[in-house]
Amino acid sequence: MSRLRKSRSYSRRSVGVILVVGVLAGLTVGSGVGVIATASTKTVTVCANKTTQVLRYAKSGTCLSTETIVVLNQTGAKGETGAKGNAGAKGDTGNAGAKGDTGNAGAKGDTGNAGAKGDTGNAGASSPTGFTARSVCGAGGITLCAVGVQGPGGGTIVYVDSTNEMPGYDYLEVAPANASYIAWSTTTAHCGTAAATGCQSAFLSDASTALDYIGLGTGRAATAAIIARHNAGGVTKADYAAGVADAYTTVTASDWFLPSKDELNEVCKYASGTGQPAGAAIVCTGGALLNSFSSTGYWSSSERAYYVAWLHRFSDGYLGSNNKKSPLYVRPVRAF
Repeated sequence: MSRLRKSRSYSRRSVGVILVVGVLAGLTVGSGVGVIATASTKTVTVCANKTTQVLRYAKSGTCLSTETIVVLNQTGAKGETGAKGNAGAKGDTGNAGAKGDTGNAGAKGDTGNAGAKGDTGNAGASSPTGFTARSVCGAGGITLCAVGVQGPGGGTIVYVDSTNEMPGYDYLEVAPANASYIAWSTTTAHCGTAAATGCQSAFLSDASTALDYIGLGTGRAATAAIIARHNAGGVTKADYAAGVADAYTTVTASDWFLPSKDELNEVCKYASGTGQPAGAAIVCTGGALLNSFSSTGYWSSSERAYYVAWLHRFSDGYLGSNNKKSPLYVRPVRAF
């Protein structure tokens, strides 16, 4: 039997069958079964029996003369775009990214305005002895003053008046160096009760007044009294012990004077490192003399008799007197 390729008109029924076949994903052809993938773009040939209208798959692509050949294109026309679906659920938050490098420091801001001044604090309690601890010592002037500490005048603190033995003063400071080696007074005739006797052979005024210039805190007044007598005679300060001490200066102080007998006793305790308690009742003795002090005697501003004045020898603690005309060392002190 010959096979012919013919085109012909179909009844509505035939066309309907073919259209139904075209949309199927698989076809049953004759006595066999063939599965055709709908996603393919290839054409499919089927044969329709002209009498029975039964379709069969033509694997070879040809039909019998009793059949009508039908070529099917598996890919249909592109349908319309469907409606937009609903938005999906929000996904989980991703992990944080790595920390970035630290940026460069910003420019320094302008200095702010000064703050308001604080309220004045309450006054401190008054010491029962009148002593006030002061932090004005040391190289920077902010250290608490104590024996052995540098004083504000550039010397060394040798006495702390915690028991008020020096009215008007709390500390005694000795000069950093000797000022001179000189006589206690000159022969100027302006001493004695009549202020007409030579000062080397008479009290400045009288024995009673001399006793007022022995204790702690009296050296400054004693120095002033000696200077007054010598000034009356026109004597230069460089010629006698009290005048030299009064003229002595350091970078930070000019209020030095010749120490009294009891003030010189406190200088001796420091100079010899005796470690003895402070106060006039304890006389300096023992210890080892510091290199900055002389082993011979030092003048005080205190008179012992009309022709002698008190001296102190630091090397052995000797406390005595010497003629006013004799030379001895001068070591100024100051009180504050």
